[in-house]
Amino acid sequence: MNMQQMMKQAQKMQRQLAEAQDQLAEVEVSASTGGGMVKVTGTADGQITSIKIDGAALGLDEDDTEMLEDSVLAAITETLSRAQEVTNQRLGALTGGMGMPGMPGMF
Repeated sequence: MNMQQMMKQAQKMQRQLAEAQDQLAEVEVSASTGGGMVKVTGTADGQITSIKIDGAALGLDEDDTEMLEDSVLAAITETLSRAQEVTNQRLGALTGGMGMPGMPGMF
Protein backbone atom coordinates (compact mmCIF):
# COMPACT_ATOMS: atom_id res chain seq x y z
CA MET A 1 0.00 0.00 0.00
CA ASN A 2 1.51 3.32 -1.02
CA MET A 3 1.42 6.53 1.02
CA GLN A 4 -1.51 8.02 -0.92
CA GLN A 5 -3.64 4.90 -0.34
CA MET A 6 -2.73 4.95 3.36
CA MET A 7 -3.78 8.60 3.64
CA LYS A 8 -7.09 7.89 1.90
CA GLN A 9 -7.72 4.94 4.21
CA ALA A 10 -6.89 7.06 7.27
CA GLN A 11 -9.26 9.83 6.12
CA LYS A 12 -12.03 7.28 5.53
CA MET A 13 -11.54 5.83 9.00
CA GLN A 14 -11.56 9.32 10.51
CA ARG A 15 -14.89 10.12 8.79
CA GLN A 16 -16.41 6.83 9.96
CA LEU A 17 -15.23 7.45 13.50
CA ALA A 18 -16.65 10.98 13.49
CA GLU A 19 -20.00 9.65 12.25
CA ALA A 20 -20.06 6.99 14.98
CA GLN A 21 -19.30 9.62 17.62
CA ASP A 22 -22.07 11.86 16.31
CA GLN A 23 -24.45 8.93 16.63
CA LEU A 24 -23.34 8.29 20.22
CA ALA A 25 -24.26 11.88 21.10
CA GLU A 26 -27.85 11.05 20.11
CA VAL A 27 -28.14 7.84 22.16
CA GLU A 28 -29.76 8.49 25.54
CA VAL A 29 -28.83 6.37 28.55
CA SER A 30 -30.04 6.51 32.13
CA ALA A 31 -29.60 4.87 35.49
CA SER A 32 -31.33 5.13 38.82
CA THR A 33 -30.41 4.33 42.40
CA GLY A 34 -32.10 4.16 45.74
CA GLY A 35 -35.19 2.49 44.37
CA GLY A 36 -35.66 5.33 41.90
CA MET A 37 -34.87 8.11 44.37
CA VAL A 38 -32.17 9.45 42.01
CA LYS A 39 -32.22 9.16 38.22
CA VAL A 40 -29.44 10.41 35.96
CA THR A 41 -29.83 10.71 32.21
CA GLY A 42 -27.09 11.34 29.70
CA THR A 43 -25.81 10.53 26.26
CA ALA A 44 -23.56 7.68 25.18
CA ASP A 45 -20.77 10.17 24.47
CA GLY A 46 -20.49 10.94 28.19
CA GLN A 47 -22.62 14.06 28.63
CA ILE A 48 -25.01 14.23 31.60
CA THR A 49 -28.25 15.87 30.49
CA SER A 50 -30.49 15.64 33.55
CA ILE A 51 -30.68 14.60 37.16
CA LYS A 52 -33.99 13.87 38.89
CA ILE A 53 -34.18 13.52 42.65
CA ASP A 54 -37.20 12.40 44.67
CA GLY A 55 -37.18 15.42 46.95
CA ALA A 56 -40.15 14.19 48.96
CA ALA A 57 -38.02 11.29 50.18
CA LEU A 58 -35.57 13.88 51.54
CA GLY A 59 -38.25 16.15 52.94
CA LEU A 60 -37.72 18.80 50.25
CA ASP A 61 -40.41 20.83 48.53
CA GLU A 62 -40.57 21.07 44.73
CA ASP A 63 -38.54 24.29 44.47
CA ASP A 64 -35.75 22.99 46.72
CA THR A 65 -35.69 19.71 44.81
CA GLU A 66 -35.34 21.52 41.48
CA MET A 67 -32.57 23.73 42.88
CA LEU A 68 -30.71 20.66 44.18
CA GLU A 69 -31.07 18.87 40.82
CA ASP A 70 -29.80 21.94 38.96
CA SER A 71 -26.87 22.39 41.36
CA VAL A 72 -25.76 18.77 41.12
CA LEU A 73 -26.05 18.83 37.32
CA ALA A 74 -24.02 22.06 37.14
CA ALA A 75 -21.29 20.59 39.37
CA ILE A 76 -21.06 17.41 37.32
CA THR A 77 -21.00 19.34 34.04
CA GLU A 78 -18.21 21.61 35.32
CA THR A 79 -16.23 18.60 36.57
CA LEU A 80 -16.49 16.86 33.20
CA SER A 81 -15.45 20.08 31.44
CA ARG A 82 -12.40 20.49 33.66
CA ALA A 83 -11.47 16.84 33.15
CA GLN A 84 -11.65 17.37 29.37
CA GLU A 85 -9.40 20.44 29.66
CA VAL A 86 -6.78 18.47 31.60
CA THR A 87 -6.97 15.63 29.08
CA ASN A 88 -6.54 18.08 26.20
CA GLN A 89 -3.55 19.75 27.86
CA ARG A 90 -1.73 16.56 28.76
CA LEU A 91 -2.38 14.63 25.58
CA GLY A 92 -1.91 17.74 23.45
CA ALA A 93 1.55 18.16 24.92
CA LEU A 94 2.37 14.58 23.95
CA THR A 95 1.20 14.97 20.37
CA GLY A 96 2.57 18.45 19.79
CA GLY A 97 -0.95 19.82 19.29
CA MET A 98 -1.66 17.41 16.45
CA GLY A 99 -5.28 16.23 16.42
CA MET A 100 -5.93 12.57 17.05
CA PRO A 101 -8.53 10.63 15.07
CA GLY A 102 -11.44 9.61 17.24
CA MET A 103 -10.95 12.41 19.72
CA PRO A 104 -12.90 15.35 18.35
CA GLY A 105 -12.31 18.61 20.11
CA MET A 106 -9.14 17.31 21.64
CA PHE A 107 -5.79 19.07 21.36
